[in-house]
Amino acid sequence: MLVQGRSSQYEKYAGYFGRRCNYRTRLPCSRHFTTPDLLEKPYYVTSPIFYVNAAPHIGHLYTLVLTDVFKRFHALKGKKAILCTGTDEHGMKIQQAAQKAGQDIRAFCDENYKSFEVLAERADIQCDHFIRTSEPDHRFAVQHFWLMLQERGYIYTSKHEGWYSVSDETFYPPSSIHLALDPSTGRKFMASRETGKEVEWTSEVNYHFRLSSLRDRLLQFYADHPVFVQPSTRMQDVIQQVTTGLTDLSVSRPKERLSWGIPVPDDPSQTIYVWLDALINYLTKANYPFQIPGREHAAGWPADVHVIGKDIVRFHCIYWPAFLLALDLPLPKQIMTHAHWTLNHEKMSKSTGNAVNPFFALDRFGSDTMRFYLIRDGGIKDDRDYDNAYIIDRYKTLQGSLGNLVTRVVRGKGWNVRRAVELGCFDNSPHGQKHLETLKYLPAAVDGWMAQLQPGSALGDILEVVDQTNQYMQHASPWNFGAPTDKHGRPKAVKCLDLGRLDPIIYACAESIRICAILLQPVMPERMKHVLDLLGVDEGRRMIGDATVGADREYGIPMVEVGAGRSGVVFPPLTSDF
Repeated sequence: MLVQGRSSQYEKYAGYFGRRCNYRTRLPCSRHFTTPDLLEKPYYVTSPIFYVNAAPHIGHLYTLVLTDVFKRFHALKGKKAILCTGTDEHGMKIQQAAQKAGQDIRAFCDENYKSFEVLAERADIQCDHFIRTSEPDHRFAVQHFWLMLQERGYIYTSKHEGWYSVSDETFYPPSSIHLALDPSTGRKFMASRETGKEVEWTSEVNYHFRLSSLRDRLLQFYADHPVFVQPSTRMQDVIQQVTTGLTDLSVSRPKERLSWGIPVPDDPSQTIYVWLDALINYLTKANYPFQIPGREHAAGWPADVHVIGKDIVRFHCIYWPAFLLALDLPLPKQIMTHAHWTLNHEKMSKSTGNAVNPFFALDRFGSDTMRFYLIRDGGIKDDRDYDNAYIIDRYKTLQGSLGNLVTRVVRGKGWNVRRAVELGCFDNSPHGQKHLETLKYLPAAVDGWMAQLQPGSALGDILEVVDQTNQYMQHASPWNFGAPTDKHGRPKAVKCLDLGRLDPIIYACAESIRICAILLQPVMPERMKHVLDLLGVDEGRRMIGDATVGADREYGIPMVEVGAGRSGVVFPPLTSDF
């Protein structure tokens, strides 16, 4: 039975949540509250949670890598950083997929979530939280959130009629629907103009959220936070949608239609809308509603960045802020919305069978290569086309630029890197000084791009410095000033050396490699560890703060074998060019 107004069982649930809070938030001794690092809010970045009705595709991997790059970069700045990802296991599409597979829904979810967990592991994602919306703690958080909305008068009952998309798990207004044609079968059907997914006419009595009442507050928030949504074009789209007008949102489905989900707390005949359920996951792993008074931000909330695909902008940039404003909860600081990957310039789709399997790509090219390619070529504003040929081309470019530079410097027979670092003198020639200025500017430039949520541009600046270093080394020609060394790095013929010219050149090249490798760690953690090991950079000197000229004078003796020929190179040859 649908219940209006204040929950008749609110006190029961409030008491239950209170007991949970007392159990889960036992306070540490008081001296801990004065410790600055405990009071500081961690950097909190999230990916969307992924539906378990289908296998992961390359878009899931792209989102995860973007999220991980942000997390790693801030961790390298010395900040505690938290990454949250997971799986969305409720809703009509999950229920129907399990039925189609002939499985119990719980067993279906228990089996299918694992592929996303494995994907995160295989892609070297530093995941702090992997949430499943079917977990008990999330259910507690969602039902508490519902009760708070109900207590504040934002929930009411009404008959709802409209076009519902099972695939998108949302209602669409008539203006967003059109008659579509399936070219493979000739079948006509009603579909969303936005996503192309089929919709069905639905009429039911359910609970609604007073979204329309929050229009002005949303617009004011957008005005006060003009970079809330990135890129700016999507921020303008969001503002336009809200300005045009908002209708109240259906936030439950009758249980006879949707049984797999979280029940409305005091009305088991209704199931909470899957998007309201799903969005709260970001709060669940930030300890909502069990935060310690005075330390509400200790688990990361509000999120610094939600990383999402452009297809779910409406839910994250309109609905989610509205839900939070209704309860006067802090809103996420920014939402990064990225574009999609296409194949042969066509949208990837499970139905057409052209979705790229990320596991095959990781098996073939390795984690770091795929991470590099996705950040290097991935679209934020505009869609990008995926092609193995592009991956191979980018990899070969890495081999010829950074790989070649590292090999020339650490395997050089006419100089001693450690001696050059100890001397610590930069080349004072015009070319050397120009290169020095470029190198000094690089860390700030990278930090600026990352603050703007543009990791691809940050990567581009680093690669440009690598190319400039290769050009500088070629122009400076240190091999003209050196002499062969013995196995201990000592010159065999001292009279042939011009150390005053040689060592500053080698130092400039070594510093370039060291700084670029530190800054590249969020994108290629495994390969950059190898580069820094080859240079002999101490593991405690690999933070962003160390990525400045002259910050480290202790490196120069390799921690691993430098190898010879193809053995031990940073970017080994691919097994195939196809």
